[in-house]
Amino acid sequence: MSIDKEPAAPKASSWRGQAVQLAAIVAVVFVAKGAIAEPFYIPSGSMEPTLLIGDALLASKYPYGYGTSSLPIQINLPETGRVFGGTPKRGDVVVFRWPGDRSQAWVKRVVGLPGDRIQMRQGQLFINNRAAALKPDGTGQSEDDAGGGPAQRFIETLPDGVTHAIFKMRDNGRLDNTPEVTVPPDRLFVLGDNRDNSADSRVAVRDGGVGLLPMDNLVGRADAVVGSWDLGIRGQPVWTWLSGFRVARFFTAVH
Repeated sequence: MSIDKEPAAPKASSWRGQAVQLAAIVAVVFVAKGAIAEPFYIPSGSMEPTLLIGDALLASKYPYGYGTSSLPIQINLPETGRVFGGTPKRGDVVVFRWPGDRSQAWVKRVVGLPGDRIQMRQGQLFINNRAAALKPDGTGQSEDDAGGGPAQRFIETLPDGVTHAIFKMRDNGRLDNTPEVTVPPDRLFVLGDNRDNSADSRVAVRDGGVGLLPMDNLVGRADAVVGSWDLGIRGQPVWTWLSGFRVARFFTAVH
C-alpha cells in the first residue's frame, strides 16, 4: 500500500523568481512608455475638430528624440538637452510639457519652425508672409467647459502643402490679429485647430498660454486616436454610457 506524499512547500527561491519576473515586466512597460509611445487623454476642445474631448491619444516618442520631458513620470531634473533629437515637421500634432507647469501634458499643432516668421491677420495664418489657404468645409459643433457652440469648419493648407481641418467660431476674435513673430532657435510656434478656443503660442505663458514652445518640452508626436468616449453622456443614466463610445474614432490616424 502506497501513501501519496504531500506537495512540498514552495521554496523561497521560487518567490524570488516570480518577483524578478514581475520587476522585469514593470521595467519593460516603463521602458516602452518612456522610449516608444505613451497614451494621453484629451480634456479640452482646443484641437477640435482634429481631436475631440474624450479622445485617448497615442504619442510616439522616437521621432523627436528623448529628454526629461519624455519620461513617463514627471520628476524635477535639470534639462540637459535631447538625445537623438529631431525637429518636428510643420503640421505635426505634438504632445509637450506645458512651460507653465511641466506636470501638465498639452497637445497642439506645429505651424512655425525656428527662423519662421508667423503672424495672424484677420484670422488667417501667415508663414513667412505666405498665407495658409482656407477652404470652407461646412459647419461643426465646438465643445468646451461652457458648452461650446456652432463653428465654421475650414480646410487649412500650410505653404508646404500640409492640410488639416480647423474651426472658427467667430470673426475678429481677440487672437485673430497678432504681431509678426520670428521663431528663435530651439523653439516652435504651435496653434490649436480650434482657433478661437486655444491658449497657444499666441498667448504668453504668464497669461495661461504656451508662448514660443521650447523643443526640450516635447514629449512626442500624436500619431493615433486609440479610443474615444463622449464625456457629455455622463449626465445620462449609467446604462446608456456604452453608447458614448465613438467606435468610428478607434484606431484612427491623427492628421
